[in-house]
Amino acid sequence: MAKKKTKKVVKKRKSNSSKDKGIKTAREKMIGQHIGYRYDVNLLPDYKRLTPFLKKYIEHMGWDDLNWLEDVHMGYEDGKPAVFDRNINGWVTTPPKLKLPKDQQDRDMIARELLIKFQMSSNHPLVTLKKAYRKN
Repeated sequence: MAKKKTKKVVKKRKSNSSKDKGIKTAREKMIGQHIGYRYDVNLLPDYKRLTPFLKKYIEHMGWDDLNWLEDVHMGYEDGKPAVFDRNINGWVTTPPKLKLPKDQQDRDMIARELLIKFQMSSNHPLVTLKKAYRKN
């Protein structure tokens, strides 16, 4: 005797559920959450606090803003101030003698500067990889 074929019924999730309410952009809908800096002005960098190095860097690169650096913040690794470098998936600690300001915005600007300088330095692990694996 042949078995009957049954159709699977897939219920669609309502897009206007309480979890999704207020999600406006396509990106927010895709990831299923709000993008924080769109709503919390404290997460946006205060451009009046740019360090001289960052001002020159942005000018040299021809950018109007910090773009990819906006989500770089000063954190802590093993109780020491540090910034996370996504390229190496690790923390870059601040020099021991560096005095950090009390204001989080100022600390974040120092974190951005530290990250850029480390990524441009010959001590960055990707420089070693480039030397080892580049084609001549």
